[in-house]
Amino acid sequence: MGPTRKPNVCRRLSRRALGFFSGDAGAVQRTNLGILRALVCQESTKFKNVWTTHSKSPIAYERGRIYFDNYRCCVSSVASEPRKLYEMPKCSKSEKIEDALLWECPVGEMLPNPSDYKSSLIALTAHNWLLRISASTGKVLEKIYLASYCKFRYLSWDTPQEVIAVKSAQNKGSALARQAGLPQPVLLYLAVFHVLPFSLIGILEISKKIFGNVTDATLSHGILIVMYSSGLVRLYSFQAITEQFMQQKLDLGCACRWGGTAGTVGEAPFGIPCNIKLTDTPPLLFEVSSLENAFQIGGHPWHYIITPNKKKQKGVFHICALKDNSLAKNGIQEMECCSLESDWIYFHPDASGRIIHVGPNQVKVLKLNEIENNSGQHQISEDFVILANRENKNENLPTVTASGRVVKKKFNLLDDDPEQETFKIVDYEDELDLLSVVAVTQIDAEGKAHLDFHCNEYGTLLKSIPLVESWDVTYSHEVYFDRDLVLHIEQKPSRVFSCYVYQMVCDPGEEEEATNSS
Repeated sequence: MGPTRKPNVCRRLSRRALGFFSGDAGAVQRTNLGILRALVCQESTKFKNVWTTHSKSPIAYERGRIYFDNYRCCVSSVASEPRKLYEMPKCSKSEKIEDALLWECPVGEMLPNPSDYKSSLIALTAHNWLLRISASTGKVLEKIYLASYCKFRYLSWDTPQEVIAVKSAQNKGSALARQAGLPQPVLLYLAVFHVLPFSLIGILEISKKIFGNVTDATLSHGILIVMYSSGLVRLYSFQAITEQFMQQKLDLGCACRWGGTAGTVGEAPFGIPCNIKLTDTPPLLFEVSSLENAFQIGGHPWHYIITPNKKKQKGVFHICALKDNSLAKNGIQEMECCSLESDWIYFHPDASGRIIHVGPNQVKVLKLNEIENNSGQHQISEDFVILANRENKNENLPTVTASGRVVKKKFNLLDDDPEQETFKIVDYEDELDLLSVVAVTQIDAEGKAHLDFHCNEYGTLLKSIPLVESWDVTYSHEVYFDRDLVLHIEQKPSRVFSCYVYQMVCDPGEEEEATNSS
């Protein structure tokens, strides 16, 4: 579920949206961010590559922190040159961290411990421990043993900064059991917790006995989303499920007897029993069929985006009203392009209700408006378009052979041909209210990329930053723009990862002039 190409902001957090600043402090913060935005975009400001490093394990980035060696080592990127914050003791493969989320304390909350007011890393280990780790020291502050009956593997926010969902690996069952038509086991488990302080909501099993030929499931904003191989997507209320099917309320750290075994909830070896087991199909909220289960909800009022469930419809997006499934006027969006990589679409993460549609040579920002004199229907219109910088080459020029025969060439370049500037990544910097766009061009045998900052309101180009390292389009890339930092993570063949860190550098003359004028 989600866009073909996820923007980085989906994983990151919006401090403004989460209410990190209020009152006078909020006004000061907004003023400071306005000044920083002006500095970032002024012509004399440069972004300098201050640090480059390589690793044999994946590199992750979250809010000014770079993580190496499965989150064991943390480096701060906030200083003028990155410095190590901590390095946790080496551990066995079974104890390594497999996934993690960054939790940041909102202002004004009353929390039980002083350490709770500082950022924490919520981490999932390979041997099913859920840890809360100090983001500044690496010290383990809390630990919960999940279970031994399945392998938990993924962490995600159900409600950002409030509720997490821990998802298990899928249990495919044995081939012999499937051939014999024996009852299929549970496909996966979802463990759901409130964070800070940690409290258990419950562990839910997703079984084919109840949901049918389900292929995956996830939890988002209190909605259980179930997906099927046919392309069908079904939505259920998680709260309604817990109220109807929870067998027993469990509390972390409390004694419990379950299935003839006694222990303490959240401690090894007892762990947490699966206490939400469905005996019947829960009430259905909504269902829709979409190619590859691609389904998103957003906009004002609520709309959803799907691709009709036929292979020939790939690249065609329908924008429909959630309340009655009616197609918005101009709600069929199709970018007429011929490329190896498909275009992608998603609701703008700035909560404006707009939609971003990205192709190889253009970024369309669309808006959703009421149709005049018809409050019941909405229409899609262009807000602005960002175009790639391309020369108009005539590919059909005739050539003359040595004998004087005229030969006409008839071929067209792909829209994402490496020799033409092509958009690869589009992201949103929420605190500076800027769109960032990575554009790549193949020059001779080497790819060159630049990161452009655009006004989020009008699409105007405000700043362009060249990346000094070469860009191979066959590698996997992530680019983060975070206030005065640009970070590029690249995965090369044979699991070699590279990280390039850029810091904002202001021209001293400009700074002095600005100081004197103030």
